[in-house]
Amino acid sequence: MKQTQAFKIAIGGVISAVSLALMMFTGIFPFGTYAFPVISGIFLISIFLEFGFGWSMLVYAVISIMSILFVSDKEAALFFTLFFGYYPIVKSYIERLKSKVVQYIIKFAIFNAACVSVYFLMLFVFSFGVNIPLIFLLAGNLIFILYDFAIKVAVAQYIDKYRKIFFKQ
Repeated sequence: MKQTQAFKIAIGGVISAVSLALMMFTGIFPFGTYAFPVISGIFLISIFLEFGFGWSMLVYAVISIMSILFVSDKEAALFFTLFFGYYPIVKSYIERLKSKVVQYIIKFAIFNAACVSVYFLMLFVFSFGVNIPLIFLLAGNLIFILYDFAIKVAVAQYIDKYRKIFFKQ
């Protein structure tokens, strides 16, 4: 299928709309603060695989700006903007490094920098205690291991099963 600019814009718009709708559900469902930014970020994998880095970052930027402006759960919007939105895109570049140790050091550095940034930003909006963000950071590191593995599985599933359906190649 020929991928014209109009086609790329349309697919990017659909992914942006679905991701933004999910992000808006964060204010309704208690688990949504963390779950919906993760799911929204995973949708960007298809944009990255089909249209490349530039288009995926453009769609990520659109979702991030719209989330910060319109999503009531600002913590979720910040988590998407500062980590879950771009991580599925940059993950493949990190994994091109030969050393697994260096890969994981970089991955955890990005994750921890994003988490600390979110919580420092949230301290200015809400009055969290200092201990609660540290507990979430420790728990988040454990969950990050699962998240990183889940992206690998999602990419493989997309390439093996769904890519043929959506982009008849």
